[in-house]
Amino acid sequence: MKVVPESAGQTSLDGEQVEAVLRELEKILASRFFRSAGRSRQFLQYVIQSKLEGHSELLKERTIGTEVFERPTDYSTGDDPVVRVQAGEVRRRLEQYYQSTPGGGPGLIGLPVGSYAPTFRWPVDAAPSPAAAPVALAAETLQVQPSKRPAWSWTIAGIAVVFVIAAVTGIVHLQRTRHKQSIMEQFWSPAFATQQPVLICLAKPVAYFPSQGLYERYTYAHPGTFQTEVERYNQRLPLDRAEKMTWGDMTANEEFGVALGDAYAAVSLSNLLGKLGKVGQVRIGSNYSFEDLRNSPAILVGAFNNRWTMHLTENLHFAFVEENAGDTIQEQTSGGRMWRDPAGDIAGEGTDYAIVARLVDSKTGQFTVAVAGIMGAGTQAAAEFVSNPENLEEGLRGAPADWRTKNLEIVLKTAVTDSVAGPPQVVAAYYW
Repeated sequence: MKVVPESAGQTSLDGEQVEAVLRELEKILASRFFRSAGRSRQFLQYVIQSKLEGHSELLKERTIGTEVFERPTDYSTGDDPVVRVQAGEVRRRLEQYYQSTPGGGPGLIGLPVGSYAPTFRWPVDAAPSPAAAPVALAAETLQVQPSKRPAWSWTIAGIAVVFVIAAVTGIVHLQRTRHKQSIMEQFWSPAFATQQPVLICLAKPVAYFPSQGLYERYTYAHPGTFQTEVERYNQRLPLDRAEKMTWGDMTANEEFGVALGDAYAAVSLSNLLGKLGKVGQVRIGSNYSFEDLRNSPAILVGAFNNRWTMHLTENLHFAFVEENAGDTIQEQTSGGRMWRDPAGDIAGEGTDYAIVARLVDSKTGQFTVAVAGIMGAGTQAAAEFVSNPENLEEGLRGAPADWRTKNLEIVLKTAVTDSVAGPPQVVAAYYW
């Protein structure tokens, strides 16, 4: 069905139009694209209500920030881009919603880039069919009118119409085929719905080191050893296993704690974002919060050492579970499958498993990807999977046609040799 946008000068809607907008809003909010996205729901409801009530003065960044997101009236919009970020998120979700509906074209409700005022498009029942539109346009342009012109003049006019149709068709085809997104670009495309950088979030568990006093006691018994900071940071302290220690002999060190596999994963992911033309920011430990995850797309690195990975994946189809027998990945259904290395990670050898979770609708309201293994090697393999086009294409070979708009989880297996992860292999997948 052909639609036309509302007039730029239109300031009010009639009763039928208001009812149509409200019905459409109700369907949008009930869809899977908005159902669990609290901030996007609040934003869309607010701007549409303000537009329908004629309060265009409320559709400003600062006003939306204070009314919808409870920011102080004097907050700095430059330092806190919550409104701009959420507007981009709403645009992305609206596009996904209308793409999933029959026809996949522009919908009744839109949010233009650079504006917080929604627009509405109205059906035109008597519109010409899409195939006939170029002909009508050409005829209007040429101003063909019935007359007593010679036959050859009608031939020229007909040829001109054919050329116009061919040109219009060629332009449309060129626009459609100009750039076909790769699997890699499709996988990461939701991250480009906002100008915010992608946060690469690593955990930093508490790390304990021998205290200065313990080193001094050892040096007293073994003169000439551990005289410098370089020695203490780069050499093991060869204490006798039978030597008794007290809790005071250990001290927490805030400078250390990032797992080796997580560090390798962060480097791979940062390089990937650079190749895709998206800015990434590495955040470690307490240098990011849930509020940050609500304002930016994010990649969560690591599983049991990263509380946000555990929080955002705990209710998913595949989840990380701690058991007496060891850490596992559990399929959370009756009789669900379970993955763990029965031999354990002995001297850097064995098998590790990982989850790649691509969450279009996460608890944060932002696009989130979890790249997490049971151990460090699994995390490293998961990062390789999402940053290697061949791995990603092979892993998504059995995905449904509309996977780009869905959440997904993929369970990976990797053989570990000398503490190095082998190529990732897909062992299970789930889409919703």
